Amino acid sequence: MNNDEARSQERSPQHKQAGIAVAPPRPRLIEPVPLTTLVARADARLIADPADAESVAVTGATLRAQHVLPGDLFAALPGARVHGADFVADAVAGGAVAILTDEEGAARPAVREAGLPVLVHADPRGVLGAVAAWIYGEPSLTLSVVGITGTSGKTTTSYLVESGLRAAGHHTGLVGTVETRIGTERLASAFTTPEAPDLQALFAVMVERGVTHVAMEVSSHALALGRVNGTRFAVGAFTNLSQDHLDFHRDMEDYFEAKSMLFDGRSTHEVVVVDSAWGQALVTPQTVTVSTEADSDATWRATDIASAATGEQSFVLHAPDGRRAKALLPLPGAFNVANAVLAAAVLDTVGVDLDDIVAGLGAVEVPGRMERVFLGQPFTAVVDYAHKPAAVAQALQALRARTHGRIITVLGCGGDRDTAKRPMMGEAAVRGSDVLIVTDDNPRSEDPAAIREAMLAGARAVGPAEGGEVVEIGDRRTAIAEAVRRAEDGDVVLIAGKGHESGQEIGGVVHPFSDRDELEAAIRERLGVTE
Repeated sequence: MNNDEARSQERSPQHKQAGIAVAPPRPRLIEPVPLTTLVARADARLIADPADAESVAVTGATLRAQHVLPGDLFAALPGARVHGADFVADAVAGGAVAILTDEEGAARPAVREAGLPVLVHADPRGVLGAVAAWIYGEPSLTLSVVGITGTSGKTTTSYLVESGLRAAGHHTGLVGTVETRIGTERLASAFTTPEAPDLQALFAVMVERGVTHVAMEVSSHALALGRVNGTRFAVGAFTNLSQDHLDFHRDMEDYFEAKSMLFDGRSTHEVVVVDSAWGQALVTPQTVTVSTEADSDATWRATDIASAATGEQSFVLHAPDGRRAKALLPLPGAFNVANAVLAAAVLDTVGVDLDDIVAGLGAVEVPGRMERVFLGQPFTAVVDYAHKPAAVAQALQALRARTHGRIITVLGCGGDRDTAKRPMMGEAAVRGSDVLIVTDDNPRSEDPAAIREAMLAGARAVGPAEGGEVVEIGDRRTAIAEAVRRAEDGDVVLIAGKGHESGQEIGGVVHPFSDRDELEAAIRERLGVTE
């Protein structure tokens, strides 16, 4: 085995320690970066013997001590409950060659006793993305990275963009809530947007494997916490804004300010849906605008929108310079037309031909987003990720347009998250449903009954004249089975909130659970079909 092969194995995504999750992927070959170069570029204060610092070269970065590999810079960041400096001993054991931290971290005994050079910065989290980018050769300058932000539609739009890029023959990467993909290789996604050093390493791996274009979701958390710092976006795109994550953001204005960071100069081009005041607030003279409103003067528009009973939609796509084309979209809902037009504008901005754009829109598949489950049953069954009031209302509106029967919805709210939206979720769901079954959805550390009660309060406030029947069934598996049992010919069963997720977190333990699998099992039982 030569040195390159040894390094490849050492940096493999299969690297792990007992009881520790598989580490994010690292590039095979890294040009060592002198520590003194990082100190100068980061404008950090160096605590080290100058002679010792001159001899140190850095070949990787991480903020997780258990993922440290030989040659790494360990970022010891302050946290809400603990400081990363408390894990320096583990980082040293893993082969870290230097530490990036703040003044508080530098004063910790573990850091002082580590014997490693220390880079001290007032905002180590904020500078970490740029530092990691320098270590990995600034890969986003080689890639054409499309960043998509907004409350709803990020996942669907990223899949639409990626599908169009593939239709044009590009070698693609995908980073988002459902999965991370390098070409055809799928990796599990821990966050909508990975931590800064993991993201830069991922981009470097993509460059090594010949990826040319990347579609990625960019969450408000990622922007506020600096996870995308050091990334240059070829295009920044905005879908919409509605209430979510107010457990993290102070209010809607703070939430919007976080989203708008994608458009603060880090994106070469900006594409924005302007069907709301939030989108309109982002527009500059250079912005490419998108709308599905017939009387809009946006750069990209959709007209003649028509829906089939099976959920597919067609529309005329209006592009700049008088170009137009008829597009088919295998996804229901007016909101998905907006996502498709946004994706088309993004694809055009990065040089994809209109014919390839249309082909990509027609070929898209989005796991857990208005995903139909059909085993021959006489009713429609759908799994969707809708877990925000506006998204729930939109999903139900889209389904209502497809059926003359009833809509039976199964919905819960997650624990340890935005509590204010729970009654709003119950209200939105009961207004759009004939039967609403309120159930559990990742209660985490909270009392599931208390979460359900908040939803039920919102649902019951609507009243029977404006909303459907309300049923409470805490166990999600039982709730799904009850929805299927109640369904009659021509009805729609919507299982909302979890979409692609494969676990249910209760009391700190994640139990295997898939809405799609449970829905399929309930339908099979009703039909008397064995696997």
